Amino acid sequence: MHSSNHIIKVANDTTVVGLISKNDESAYRERAQSGHSLLFINGSSVEIIKNTKFLGVHLAENFTWSLNTSSISKKAQQHLYFLRRLRKAHLPPTILTVFYRGTIESVLSSCITVWFGNCIFLDRKTLQRIVRTAEKITGVSFPSIMDMYTTGCIHKANSIVDNPTHPSHTLFTLLPSGK
Repeated sequence: MHSSNHIIKVANDTTVVGLISKNDESAYRERAQSGHSLLFINGSSVEIIKNTKFLGVHLAENFTWSLNTSSISKKAQQHLYFLRRLRKAHLPPTILTVFYRGTIESVLSSCITVWFGNCIFLDRKTLQRIVRTAEKITGVSFPSIMDMYTTGCIHKANSIVDNPTHPSHTLFTLLPSGK
């Protein structure tokens, strides 16, 4: 920063006003390096990573879920191949439905209450396309990906309400009707 610079801050907007000499704007275009201090646990430093897979869920450093949903859609697409093969073998819709629920729906709904709420529209659309494809293959209507998420959230909330030892139990209060 030059000595002729003045910093003006209004609400959330910061402006730097200063003299540019000899057309040298480089001092104003520099970005400050965000130096994260190292994290130490029991005396050893913890490595910073871009993403990881934990309990089958891909976690990114910025908590976007695109990597996770692309992984899920790839797995589900692989299972759709086998659903098509079963359809070509002229199996009845009940068997195809059992296969869908056991393989594809279980992949789609795995930890859905963790990641689906923050998915972008494009990722949700990709996952819903898999459900629609399975419906076309089997000729049976299946719950949408949003319905799977809603059902999962309701089940989780009910299990918290029913368990008085759960840490989040006090966050829920039942209505006079018991709902």
